Amino acid sequence: MTAAAALLEQVRARRWFYEFDLPDGTRTRTDLPPGVETIHTTRREMLDRALAHALGEADLSKLTAVDLACHQGWFALHLARRGFGAVLGIDARGSHIEDMRLMAQLQGVSNVRVACHDLEEAHAGDVGMHDVTLMFGLLYHLENPVRALRLARAVTRRAFVVETQVVPHVEGHVEWGSSEFHRPLRGIFGIVDETQETHAPETGTRGICLAPSLPALAWLLRRVGFENVTRVLAPDGGNEQLVRHRRAMFVATVPGST
Repeated sequence: MTAAAALLEQVRARRWFYEFDLPDGTRTRTDLPPGVETIHTTRREMLDRALAHALGEADLSKLTAVDLACHQGWFALHLARRGFGAVLGIDARGSHIEDMRLMAQLQGVSNVRVACHDLEEAHAGDVGMHDVTLMFGLLYHLENPVRALRLARAVTRRAFVVETQVVPHVEGHVEWGSSEFHRPLRGIFGIVDETQETHAPETGTRGICLAPSLPALAWLLRRVGFENVTRVLAPDGGNEQLVRHRRAMFVATVPGST
């Protein structure tokens, strides 16, 4: 058996979170329930539209990208195949990093690299500067989501694309110091308990999760320094959570980059 054939058999012998296209024309087997895997293809289509909106006809070979919380590298490898000059995948779990490295080797994708960092603690210097930053399926697993958005702004030259689960919004005013003083609610966060699930590969590493409402995320993107904050809507027939607005994607740009 050749080295390439052995590598293919190694990948095919197990289940993956994503349905990766393999060199022999088959796909990896996913461990997701039937129908749920459409979240990946829907987000990929939305990502392509977000990049077209933010970058126009830019020469991707002259741009770099980083995928914050890359998981097994499905979106990072998609960007690499689309022609970005270099793509960095970052994840807190070493097993995900190894999976992305393995898949890149199998698919013959050479313009990617990986690094293991917990984004609750990482700094801009750990990530470097990139033209495009992705943050898919991460924000609602964090106990410090605002810090993560500030990190994203600090490492982005041109465009940031974020996708997350969202919670119902509450409008109104709250008392602020006394019954005579009030402040408007710009958005809310819902606290979700994953403290008994931190061993699972698709959960947060700490277990305390703050999920934003749609207005909260849009407002925060502007407050941390992005502009041209645009909601990316799901296509007809796309993943049911994105279609029903239980998840949301935004693309935002860096001032002066367009």
